[in-house]
Amino acid sequence: MPVEEFVDFFHMHDDFDFCFVNDGSKDNTLGVIEKLLHLDPDRIFVVDLKQNVGKAEAVRKGILYSLQNDKYSYFGYFDADFATPLSELDTLMDAFIRNEECLFVVGSRIKRLGANINRKTHRHYTGRIFATAASMILRLPVYDTQCGAKLLKRSVVEVMFAEQFISRWLFDVEIFARLTANIGYKNILDHIYEVPLNCWIEKGGSSLQFSYMYKVPVELFRISRKYHLGLTSKGIQSPS
Repeated sequence: MPVEEFVDFFHMHDDFDFCFVNDGSKDNTLGVIEKLLHLDPDRIFVVDLKQNVGKAEAVRKGILYSLQNDKYSYFGYFDADFATPLSELDTLMDAFIRNEECLFVVGSRIKRLGANINRKTHRHYTGRIFATAASMILRLPVYDTQCGAKLLKRSVVEVMFAEQFISRWLFDVEIFARLTANIGYKNILDHIYEVPLNCWIEKGGSSLQFSYMYKVPVELFRISRKYHLGLTSKGIQSPS
């Protein structure tokens, strides 16, 4: 975790609070987080999971913990390595400001002129293959399901994170599937916004083992089968 980057952003932005989830780490991660807690215990929170539960459940636990505070209207999650710099929070939040119907904002790592998207070539092409498969499964024109920078309105968060995800690592795809199954295809494109990031810099290696790639087709099939994509609205009311 780039501590100095976080501290600088925290001191300059008083409109964001942070919840760190320690997913049963055996190193000094918890110690670092607890030091950050002293910056402002009213704006920084820690969820300490004693056993490793995987990224999907760790994110869900953090969201559910944050939901206990009624003051929050928006929730989101970023990867702890801050490959997506915190400065992109303003970019993502702007989508909500510009369109009140927006429910889900997704950061997208689109390499383009004027943007600093730094990703290893083999990871880029592997990601494009996966993204194409995920888009076909979801039947949504999404470019990048796996970017670890997403924001959601409170009105959908409780439903989206109420149950555990069936996939340990592809829960991002499940979030799209859950929202689509609850709202329906007729309305979904009006409520999801994919925002090209201005900066994304790959930090180190992925904790996802290469052997897991062989399981990806099975995981995508399980998600498709569970959510029967295209169901009519249930549980979430589309904004008027």
